Amino acid sequence: MASYILTLQLDPAATELFNRLRRQYYPAHANEVAAHLSLFYRLPADEPGIIASLDTMPAQPSFVLQVNDVQRYTNGIAYTLMSEELQVLHTSLQKQWEQWLIPRDRQPLRPHITIMNQVTAFKAQQAHEALKAAFIPFAVIATGVQLWRYLKGPWKLERTYGFLT
Repeated sequence: MASYILTLQLDPAATELFNRLRRQYYPAHANEVAAHLSLFYRLPADEPGIIASLDTMPAQPSFVLQVNDVQRYTNGIAYTLMSEELQVLHTSLQKQWEQWLIPRDRQPLRPHITIMNQVTAFKAQQAHEALKAAFIPFAVIATGVQLWRYLKGPWKLERTYGFLT
């Protein structure tokens, strides 16, 4: 079954920063997509209600997210982000799409951007220590949402739904 992924679009400076970090830390052989903040991991591409609800989504102003930490996983690293507006948007979409959501997409949103994955625990620990030592919280701007078609590896951008600036 074909599926969509919905991500949050960030301002160009934030996008470039996270893409640069991902190119630096993510193993090149496994890095098939750009840095991203996933909102929904698997939406049915054959369900017209998904596109219809995005097409008729009320105008949403851009909003600020706080990048608040560098988190280490066993074999990777992600930056965590916080925003009340993002949580409200996500919850609203969850309610609209409840019948089509996989269990992972029914969970509360824990916004993050993975910049390293599929490495040894030792390599993740070393990179995390370096990034954490230099980390200072900062703000980024959400500028829209992007709908991607999952292609069993790389993704294809289908549509961008921009927020008001």
